[in-house]
Amino acid sequence: MASDNPLNDHLDDDDYPAYTMGRAAEMLGTTPAFLRAIGEARLITPLRSEGGHRRYSRYQLRIAARARELVDKGTPIEAACRIVILEDQLEEAQRINAAYRHAAGESADRVESESA
Repeated sequence: MASDNPLNDHLDDDDYPAYTMGRAAEMLGTTPAFLRAIGEARLITPLRSEGGHRRYSRYQLRIAARARELVDKGTPIEAACRIVILEDQLEEAQRINAAYRHAAGESADRVESESA
């Protein structure tokens, strides 16, 4: 059932660009300049409103928060962005591998039950 308020349809959407740059910076305890810098480093690409303003999703804010942790520990911003990208790629590869192992296990179980 669709909601009367279209915004309610996006409340659970991790990728919905709900946050302005100012609000995102405030939530992260950083500056808009930091968000622009990680955008320039291609860590995140905010969507743009019709007026051209940057909008960030919760997923992007989590990525930005991780980069900020690294920068706060002294890691240069470009290196922090690369580390976060590699961590994200590793996590995705591990998810894919787990799905393959699960599918392979189910296939092996089916073969065993068919041959019994």
